[in-house]
Amino acid sequence: MMMAKCNKSLVVIPLLLHILCFLLFPQLLQSQGNDLVSRQPSRQLIFTPHKRSDSDPQQVHISLVGNDHMRVSWITEDKHTKSAVDYGTTKGEYITKAMGEHTSYQYFLYKSGKIHHVVIGPLRPSTTYYYKCGGSGPEFSFKTPPPKLPIEFVVVGDLGQTEWTASTLKHVDSKDYDVFLLPGDLSYADSHQALWDSFGRLVEPYTSRRPWMVTEGNHEIESFPIIHPHSFEAYNARWPMPYKESGSTSNLYYSFEVTSTHVIMLGSYIDFDAHSHQYKWLQSDLARIDRNRTPWVIALLHAPWYNTNEAHQGEGEDMRQAMEELLYEAHVDLVFAGHVHAYERFARIYDNKADSCGPLYVTIGDGGNREGLALR
Repeated sequence: MMMAKCNKSLVVIPLLLHILCFLLFPQLLQSQGNDLVSRQPSRQLIFTPHKRSDSDPQQVHISLVGNDHMRVSWITEDKHTKSAVDYGTTKGEYITKAMGEHTSYQYFLYKSGKIHHVVIGPLRPSTTYYYKCGGSGPEFSFKTPPPKLPIEFVVVGDLGQTEWTASTLKHVDSKDYDVFLLPGDLSYADSHQALWDSFGRLVEPYTSRRPWMVTEGNHEIESFPIIHPHSFEAYNARWPMPYKESGSTSNLYYSFEVTSTHVIMLGSYIDFDAHSHQYKWLQSDLARIDRNRTPWVIALLHAPWYNTNEAHQGEGEDMRQAMEELLYEAHVDLVFAGHVHAYERFARIYDNKADSCGPLYVTIGDGGNREGLALR
């Protein structure tokens, strides 16, 4: 039975991988005569200013919640703006209103705006919805994912906010994809909180139109011993994911299902050993998967478990040793990682050996961050 399943996956996986990887590296890597892989150096940071009124929404982004709901998130400078979304299926006509919650945070001298989160639905699949946030500002729209295969994912890691980022996003925008997956390192704010705001404004034309599902990377940690020991404060406040719906107790690891696919988002920078909450949650989550409903299982994490690049060599090894067997026994199909600023795809592998029943591992950390490509 197991071998039959593995043989079937060997035939079908490349077809899915074509869908997933089509948009992974918009800046094409060119082979040089000396077999090194290179591209133009990293480009300048793009700082995107706030150009709307204080009561208007900015940094709008959406994310999947359950089978037929969407979370709409945005920020206002005006603290009196209500956390409300009006929406409908006709442009300019909003027949439904949903109320939500808001939060804010302080990071040393920086004080965030009012961060709104509103869950809307139930929504119909393959349907365009028009919506307004907080009762003012521009109209936005998004399209819900399809009810059945095929589905098209975009997977981009280590995005940042440089001219290369803008090039990546322009390429992504040329395709009619369904869901954006980001395995960590979003804004590269690195404690400069105004860069979180700039990042949110830069990506808003894309994040407001398709769901972005993210997990954290090392650049989201933003903690300092003693003076600011709380990690991931900005990330958790700005980018809540549907962790509670998947039985997780942390926004840093969760799962969700969309169009015959079970997607697992793991946390490389939170405890993952056999005694940890994340490990026990992953055991439980994998045990609940129904392959009749979701025949595809994909995992994303930040620090790659397999990496032949000199950059960040071995940084994912402890997590691999702790969790790899769980993914293998559950017949996970694909594992995407970022962190290493390069593209690399492995054959099916398990425990450092070729294995036809192991997942396909893909590193995709070249989204456009300011640090440029990692080269051997």
